Formats: sequence, C-alpha cells, structure tokens
Amino acid sequence: MSALSDQLVSFAILAYLVAMISHAVEYALGNARARVVAPARELVGAGVGAAGGSVPAEPVVAESTAAGRSAHRARLAGRIAVGVTALGAVLHLAALVTRGIAADRMPWGNMYEFVLTVSFIGVAAWLVVLWKRPSLRRLGLFLTLVMVLLVATAELVLYVPVVPLVPALNSYWFVIHVSTVVFSSGIFLLGVVPAVTYLMRSGYERGKRSFPYTLAKRLPAAAALERLTFVLHAFAFPIFTFAVIAGAIWAEAAWGRPWGWDPKETWSFISWVIYAGYLHARATPSVRRNVATWLAVVGFCTMLMNLFGVNIFFEGLHSYGGLD
Repeated sequence: MSALSDQLVSFAILAYLVAMISHAVEYALGNARARVVAPARELVGAGVGAAGGSVPAEPVVAESTAAGRSAHRARLAGRIAVGVTALGAVLHLAALVTRGIAADRMPWGNMYEFVLTVSFIGVAAWLVVLWKRPSLRRLGLFLTLVMVLLVATAELVLYVPVVPLVPALNSYWFVIHVSTVVFSSGIFLLGVVPAVTYLMRSGYERGKRSFPYTLAKRLPAAAALERLTFVLHAFAFPIFTFAVIAGAIWAEAAWGRPWGWDPKETWSFISWVIYAGYLHARATPSVRRNVATWLAVVGFCTMLMNLFGVNIFFEGLHSYGGLD
C-alpha cells in the first residue's frame, strides 16, 4: 500500500502538470473572439468577376473564422484542464487513503503527509468553487501551478517512509485537532490564490502594464476575485480558531499546560492574529481592499513559516516533521 501510495502521488503530480499546461493554453488563447463582420463592401474597380461584377473583400471573413477556431480551442483546453484536475484530485485522494491504510492511522503524522492532505483539501475546494462559479475557471492556471509545486516538493523533499505515530500524537485529539488544522489550512491555501491574483488584476485595471500586472490581463474582474478571497477566508477562519483552541486543550491533557509559547504555538497565534486582522480590515469601509488583501497574503506566509520553518529550523514539542 505504501508503494502504491507513492506511485499515485507521482501520477497526481503529472495530472496537475497536464492540467496546468491546458490552463496555460486556454489562458494564451482566451482573448480570441469571433468578431461579427458586416457585409464587405464591393471594391469598385479593384477587380472584375466573370460577369463584370466587382470582387468582394475576403480577408476579414478569414480573420473572423480563425478567431472563432482559436476561441473554440481555448474553451476545449479549459474543459480538458478541469477534467484532468479532477482526475488528479481522485489520484491524490487515493494516495492519501492508501498511505493511511499502510500506516494504519490518519495520513497526517508528518510534514510529507500533512502537505499532501492540505494540498488535496485545496484542490477539492477549488473544484467545488469551480462547480459553483464556472466563470472563475482561468484561476485554475495559478491553482494547478501551486499544486504542482507543493505536491512535488512533498514527494521530492519531504518524503519519509511510513512510520508509527510518536507517542505524544497517539490520542483521539490527533484526529480532532489536526483534521481541523488541515482543513482550514487547505482553504487558506486556496484563498491565497484569488488574493494574489486580485492584487495583480486590481493593478491592471488601474492602468499598470508592467510585470506582474500584465499576467492578470485575462483574469476575471478584480471585484469577483476579492469577493472570493473574502468568502474563503471567512469560511476557514472559525475552523482555524477551533483548531487552535483544540490544540490548547490537547496540550493541557498531554503536557499539563494549555499554552507554553512553543514555536508552533507562537506562529499559530501570529497567523490567527493576522487573519483576524484581515477580516476586521475587510469589514472596515475606510480600509482599502488592497491593504486588507495584503494581510491575507501575509497570513498565508506565516502559515508556510509554521509548516516549513518551524519544523525544519526550530526545536520544540511540535517537531513532528519526520525529516532528519
């Protein structure tokens, strides 16, 4: 089962890569539109047909036909991208299930498994969003890019063989606390994608034409991206709050104190404060949307620091990364 899980992860990465390429094709062809062409004027004196009539101009019709074909290919590439992303999510889920069977526990006992699970939650939530709002499909290019980077990093850098849980994690709180952390982190992962693209699209709509704003030329409207960012964060934040509280309860049971400013506890608190600040700023009319959205991006950076930085560079009671 462990070997099967490893193979399924590799296939999931390939699926996300193919989906990313398909999204890139749609993105590149996305502005093509078949133009409505008025009847071409007759070019008097430009040419004479067999019956003495003038020859109509044809290049405009040819250009319209080419634009129509390009638009059709863009739509086809987008549909293929969504289908392959769904296939990648199925392979991703199967990899987690087989990993859990091999380990005889829930598959989030180390950094490798945690990243796999968080990234799966992110892509599954994206498919739900896409089902509700198909007009946001072009965000898939950036989402699948994130999936390729995260899952490939997990497989190539963070991979560890299946091992039993450390004694401190062998508790029913392992399911309650870690599952809520994983779920909220996956939603935050998805939420940072429209947050970053909103900042680019907003700049583009204000007339900025330098990099990276030009990447947002074919994205949905900035207002739609900003609303999606808020909805995702407003959904994930209460779950993350419960996860922090559940962790404190578990710490009291395991270590005799609910809070000890362990590095992971400290960075969880920092993330919580920043995300709370984002939601407060978003609800304050005097705060510009760009400023509030930057807080969401910074919040996710602290989540990455908590996952990678704390587990790799710090020693503490939560050092369960599994890396040597």
